[in-house]
Amino acid sequence: DGRRMPMLDQDGLPANLISMGAGYINPTRAMNPGLVYNQSAHDYIPYLCGLGYNDHEVSSIIHPAPPLSCKQLPVIHQKDLNYPSITVYLDKEPYAVNVSRALTNVDNDVGVYAASVELPPSLSAKVTPDILGFRDVNQVQTFTVTIRTKDGQKMKERIAEGQLKWVSRKHVVRSPILVSSKKFFKENSMANNGQRVGDS
Repeated sequence: DGRRMPMLDQDGLPANLISMGAGYINPTRAMNPGLVYNQSAHDYIPYLCGLGYNDHEVSSIIHPAPPLSCKQLPVIHQKDLNYPSITVYLDKEPYAVNVSRALTNVDNDVGVYAASVELPPSLSAKVTPDILGFRDVNQVQTFTVTIRTKDGQKMKERIAEGQLKWVSRKHVVRSPILVSSKKFFKENSMANNGQRVGDS
């Protein structure tokens, strides 16, 4: 927090990623973050389709924009929304999930960023590619994170936390990672966690 003390929840206990939300904002660093997870309002439309909303519901939300069909859009699943935080559910075999993200350079200087992942010993993560180079402002680079249990078995913990950091000479771009052995919501017939490693 602002006193450089661990953040607490509403009960005065150490806050986890669920209770912390967006966390503490540092306005000075936010003026020059180096990289951002950029997205527009239009990007949320295929995300709504991925959550299981039908055409009528999506069209009602985006009104007065013209009606649309989710079948004509590339669906964005919950795990792949280009959001700074990463949440995955390792609730089914093979207990591994791929997550996709895109980073946009907002720094005027050339930058090379190396990926660094911190997770509990029972989990592993592979970032592909693990080095990103940026030469121009607004240049976009994509990457994938594969998170899995190390032994290929179900998680023993209910929830595990970690972080992904993209580190350059000037910046550290951090994304919190939340891994759960169960979903936080009841899945309907359309909304799901997206394609898992090994799914066809």
